[in-house]
Amino acid sequence: MTAPMTAKPDKPTTAQRLVSAGFAAGWAVVPRLPERLTAAAFRVAADQVWRRRGKGVRRLESNLARVTGLRADSPEMRELSKAGMRSYLRYFHEVFRLPAMDRDEVVARSHTIGLEHVQEAVKAGRGAVLALPHMGNWDQAGAWLAGVGHPFTTVAERLRPESLYRRYVSFREGLGMEVLPLTGGDGLSYATLAQRVRKGGVVCLPAERDLTAKGIEVDFYGARTRVPAGPPLLAVQTRCALLPVILWFEGDDWGIHIHPEIPVPEEGTRQEKIAVVAQGLMDVFEKGIAEHPQDWHMLQRLWLDDLEPRRG
Repeated sequence: MTAPMTAKPDKPTTAQRLVSAGFAAGWAVVPRLPERLTAAAFRVAADQVWRRRGKGVRRLESNLARVTGLRADSPEMRELSKAGMRSYLRYFHEVFRLPAMDRDEVVARSHTIGLEHVQEAVKAGRGAVLALPHMGNWDQAGAWLAGVGHPFTTVAERLRPESLYRRYVSFREGLGMEVLPLTGGDGLSYATLAQRVRKGGVVCLPAERDLTAKGIEVDFYGARTRVPAGPPLLAVQTRCALLPVILWFEGDDWGIHIHPEIPVPEEGTRQEKIAVVAQGLMDVFEKGIAEHPQDWHMLQRLWLDDLEPRRG
């Protein structure tokens, strides 16, 4: 799941330093307190954010309107966005608790479909790329995957300040992930990902929001957006299995559905193949998000026609 805050300036702002300190305190304090108490506190915080109707909440409602067909200002949407904010804050609550959780408990409470698709790809030596939208608890799913014997490689958005980025990397490495920087590293992250799957390994990548402005255009709920080129490019170039994954919260537990691989066309140019694979991926995401809209944590602009007013 994408971490909460990025910025361009080299020198961190006061707000960024406060966020970093808050995360440090969360990882230090939340696991030491009763889970029922901390969970209730995060629900209260989510409801307070929801009532303020800030920019993130309004954007969530606008995005969910495309998914559900509900009016963004309808009572039904307000209830859905309230559940959505509780889901979003639950993710952060669980992030703080995950390092202290027993790995066997994480595995036992994960209700999964489709692990065999990963196992078959690894056994065949093809490797697998698991592509995920921003849903449920990405980090918990990663802990589960490592816990059932498939440690993997992923990329992380370069956060500011550097202390927050390093904390997030350390947190994810502690769950069994190899973490490469999306930006600001040695520029070899894609080559490393390709190397991992060519050796039969597993890679996990967020896949429904492009952070580089160089993504692939696709149709998504009837409008155009851009998605990261990495997952479909890896499938086309390495012939690994590209597996869409849908995540959601299931009561106090977690749901994980690993779908069958997206086939790569035999005919066409490389770009045409990448476009077809990217669209196939988003078609699976459409269905999964529509089934669990409250657990889709998209509080940012996503569609191109939402981006256009900001360019002017």
